[in-house]
Amino acid sequence: MSSVRDLVGSAEVILCTGSGGVGKTTVAAVLAMEGARQGRKTAVVTIDPAKRLADALGLDGLTNEPGRIEGDWSGELYALMLDTKGTFDDLVTKYAETPGQAERIQENRFYKNISSALSATQEFMAMEKLYELHVEADFDLVVVDPPPTRNALDFLDAPGTLTRFLDHPLYKVVMAPTRGIMKAASIAAQAFLRTVSKVVGSEVIEDAIAFFQAFQGMEEGFRNRARHVDALLSDAVTHFVLVASPRRDTLEEAAYFAEALADAVLRLLSADETAFVLVASPRRDTIEEAEFFAAKLAEAHISVRALIVNRMHPRFAPSLAEAARERADTLAGSAIGDHYANLADFQLIASREEDHLEALVGKVADAEIVRVPFLRSDVHDLAGLEALAPYVITR
Repeated sequence: MSSVRDLVGSAEVILCTGSGGVGKTTVAAVLAMEGARQGRKTAVVTIDPAKRLADALGLDGLTNEPGRIEGDWSGELYALMLDTKGTFDDLVTKYAETPGQAERIQENRFYKNISSALSATQEFMAMEKLYELHVEADFDLVVVDPPPTRNALDFLDAPGTLTRFLDHPLYKVVMAPTRGIMKAASIAAQAFLRTVSKVVGSEVIEDAIAFFQAFQGMEEGFRNRARHVDALLSDAVTHFVLVASPRRDTLEEAAYFAEALADAVLRLLSADETAFVLVASPRRDTIEEAEFFAAKLAEAHISVRALIVNRMHPRFAPSLAEAARERADTLAGSAIGDHYANLADFQLIASREEDHLEALVGKVADAEIVRVPFLRSDVHDLAGLEALAPYVITR
């Protein structure tokens, strides 16, 4: 089990997941700031269009490009907020074979709709932004603040969704008239398009066909980036088939290769490129949401590396609430009696919160468990993050 401090120092990507309103954006900012303190070039990116990350950092706003934040750290800290359409435009420009192809796509009405209004596009472009920051921008650590839990699952599945779309027979049928694959395919595509146009309108279909025509030839670039992000998020293990003959020399060579391969795989697995940090509050509904997400990660063979429970009530004393309540009753009517009654209330709430947490803690048994207490005020700037950091960054 690694501490949160060690996690920040070793991971290349940290995803702070959790339901809305539990403080995951603030936690993401704290983790990124700790990365910069450890001398790492760190970026924190939010996929949520709300201004929570900018507010936590005390900034007026964020853009789609990493903006540097100055502070008392030996590394570098950058922050950005995903601009879905801007990221899609940049990607089209990158993969278009000519400026004319990029212009045709970006001026297409179907493209304008899907690049700014289609819900799945946000997940695809978040995947692209993660690829850009991790591979092309040379950051040591990227901290991602994805959408709340249920939408975060769409983000995690985005690489596979995009690959399945590009490989789908229907996509190939629609593209068939533009590729001249075979007459039968063209006839099938035309029949399909006539049927669909009766539902959504012929202009929409014409725009879509024009978009796919302009998109032709760019699929492989999108597919390759999706595969890279999918491997990064799932920590996929590559399978090797070792071929040998029964001769002694080839068996010795195979044994040597197998040993070297095992060492390489162990180094790869110990690198822990991507770490999932689950953020929750002690309320029953957010705990249930966190349990659901932890179960989904477990199904994908992904471990939660840290569980951070935010806004916990303090216990103040090791005794049970019942003992404090009895003391309050004994001293009823006095100032000290009121204090004991207040203490009993806090201990009862704290005890119930621990009861709520029990099942979740059991589901993430290998994770570092961090309990963050209520603070005097919300976080609105770097000073607030500094005050929160000692509770989040465990040693």
